[in-house]
Amino acid sequence: MIARFFSRSFFSHSSAIVATAMIAFVGLLPRGAVAIDIERVTSPGGIEAWLVRDTSVPVISFNFSFPGGASVDPEGKEGRAEMVSGLLDEGAGDMTSQVFQGALEDSAASIRFSSGTDRFRGRLRTLAVNRDEAFRLLALAVNEPRFDARPVERIRAQMVAGLRSALQDPDTIATRAWYGMVFPNHPYGRPNGGTIESLKSIRVGDLREFTSRYFVRKSLIVGVAGDITAEELRTRLDQVFGRLPMEGAARNIADIKPAAGGKQVVVEQNIPQSVVVFGHAGLRRTDPDWYTAYVMMRILGGGGFSSRLTEEVREKRGLAYSVYSYLNPYDHAALIMGGVATANARVAESLEVIRAEWRRMADHGVTAAELASIKTYINGSFPLRLDSTGRIAGMLLAVQINRLGIDYLNSRDALINKVTVEDIKRVAKRLLKADALTVVVVGKPKGLESTP
Repeated sequence: MIARFFSRSFFSHSSAIVATAMIAFVGLLPRGAVAIDIERVTSPGGIEAWLVRDTSVPVISFNFSFPGGASVDPEGKEGRAEMVSGLLDEGAGDMTSQVFQGALEDSAASIRFSSGTDRFRGRLRTLAVNRDEAFRLLALAVNEPRFDARPVERIRAQMVAGLRSALQDPDTIATRAWYGMVFPNHPYGRPNGGTIESLKSIRVGDLREFTSRYFVRKSLIVGVAGDITAEELRTRLDQVFGRLPMEGAARNIADIKPAAGGKQVVVEQNIPQSVVVFGHAGLRRTDPDWYTAYVMMRILGGGGFSSRLTEEVREKRGLAYSVYSYLNPYDHAALIMGGVATANARVAESLEVIRAEWRRMADHGVTAAELASIKTYINGSFPLRLDSTGRIAGMLLAVQINRLGIDYLNSRDALINKVTVEDIKRVAKRLLKADALTVVVVGKPKGLESTP
């Protein structure tokens, strides 16, 4: 299980921005140069996958996703999707948990499942020589999970213990409080990992309901990379997913705009350093201004030590070690978020500087030198994300989820390079509203109080 007891990560988990393909780093090609070979594969049963074949390493990475993560957990059953993710490899078919795990170990295969806010994901990684057994086990986990009593109670106990610990963590407290404020009475405002009470209320029937309602072929997305042919992949797709129903339950989740604009909440905790989460409304991944906003936010707070927030908050004033901001789109909402942690006596000053940089970007945009530098960094660093079959398969999944098109990587550099100084000035004025930043502070910040 990939356990995540935080209600949300500070880092966007649903805003993956790329898909990729066969990567060939040849000689002295310019930074970011890639060769692409993505194949669209359709099984006899009509299941589609995108494949990047690579025989240089005898490994297969098989990633897939269904819509329906924590956002479809019923009220009072928060944490259900997360619990399912921890139990699918804890026994399936006629194999108990111990037998199933032993078979995985013997075949040197890895099967992992995870639940995000809007999607449920699975991943198989196997040596090509062991593919038959690995795909057999994956098919059992997807189609015939057992949800036996002992594994269910063990995973429940692990999640409760992890949550008890996480709820003492100021990052978790701040993030949960922030989402609860901006998304009241909405699934996005409820904690992904559940509460202790909700975890205790989940029954086996709830787990089975999740898989039967949301593991369906119509909404399935698959990305595969490694030592497997298109012909074999067609067979494997039907082997793993062919028994699933074509359609399932509708996800009746309303679009929502963030509430509590401009509100500040202090959650007192007796710690020497306060943790701050801040943010306001953003823009969807499909918005025509996405790439301009993405480049803008890298300059403002997402470009590592070269970002404006880092320069002003850390380098010039020594207020904090880390400060950042980023775009955070969901299926039914869009955010711009950020965070900082600093000594209690310096929280107020840190927030003043952050708001000042928000306003400076909104009023004046960026310089030509800043823009040229960040374009070089964005395009030059991207191939470093594609250094394994697992990461390539994950990118293939991301491009399909975000509907970027199978030729996305061919056009990605151009999409970044076409952003102009004038574009950023326009989009910054549209998006960045310093007075609308909703702020949650956990700690004992000097001179800061909650606003009405």
